[in-house]
Amino acid sequence: MTTPVTRIAIVGAGVIGASWATAFLARGMDVVASDPAPGAEEALRKTVEAQWPAMQQIGLSPAASMERLRFVASLEEAVADAGFVQENGPERLDIKRNLFRRLDEAAPPDAPLASSTSTITISEFQDACTRHPERVVLGHPFNPPHLIPLVEVGGGKQTALDAIERALNFYRAMGKHPIHLRREITGHVANRLQAALWQEAFNLVKAGVASVADVDAAIAHGPGLRWSLLGPFMNLHLSGGAGGVGALFGKPLWQATEGIWRDLGNLTVDADLGARVVAGVSEELGEHDLAEVIRQRDEVLVKLLKLKSEQSALP
Repeated sequence: MTTPVTRIAIVGAGVIGASWATAFLARGMDVVASDPAPGAEEALRKTVEAQWPAMQQIGLSPAASMERLRFVASLEEAVADAGFVQENGPERLDIKRNLFRRLDEAAPPDAPLASSTSTITISEFQDACTRHPERVVLGHPFNPPHLIPLVEVGGGKQTALDAIERALNFYRAMGKHPIHLRREITGHVANRLQAALWQEAFNLVKAGVASVADVDAAIAHGPGLRWSLLGPFMNLHLSGGAGGVGALFGKPLWQATEGIWRDLGNLTVDADLGARVVAGVSEELGEHDLAEVIRQRDEVLVKLLKLKSEQSALP
């Protein structure tokens, strides 16, 4: 029987690492963090303090406390007694390889080493761990990790199935919604889906079909509302009526959908398009304070998460 994890090591305490720290602390865990950046400890503590009210609204575990956060100078000290390691270093392969070489040497041999990497596959740096490469797993969150439940979990060529299962169970116990990636692919799942949408969003602006604000509105006031409740396949199933998703294939409407696939844009964001999008976002934001937009987004996210948790029929 696996011993419950109570001590987490956070390696890299930037935007993602700090948000992870908030999530772990809210679940009543001890968190030991390390980051070599100047002023990292002060920035981390300020971020956790700012995010704590949202965790209070969602619901704290009985032992949750910001006082359970400790900051240390080196990653070796951070992971020395860790039951689980969450790495959040820069998205550079050379840095990942060096980090995991050091983590493998310093962390207890039974502690899973999870990476928040967004684009680099586990197999690309796992072999830097000469002692226990089998415990290296993908633990990719969706930003901000303290609010968004999704965690993408997978392994590399040398990862043990048991390590993946342990990571899945660990994130579930945290109240997250992990998904299992059965093979490695650049960008994992959610970022690839997001990238596909962004590609067509930029294409629509470049082609002069709609403004930046109207493309945003098309999602925020349209399918985005449904997507926040159900994923693309389940939404498609509901669109198929009594016959479900299977009733759609081969029909004229589905043939038209595949026709749209063939017509989607394939582009690179050049200086002109980039400037148009920057200007469009600025115009859309108008006089609104960006910090207030983020605050309201997070406030609505908390309410949505609470509502979803009360609906047993939603996957």
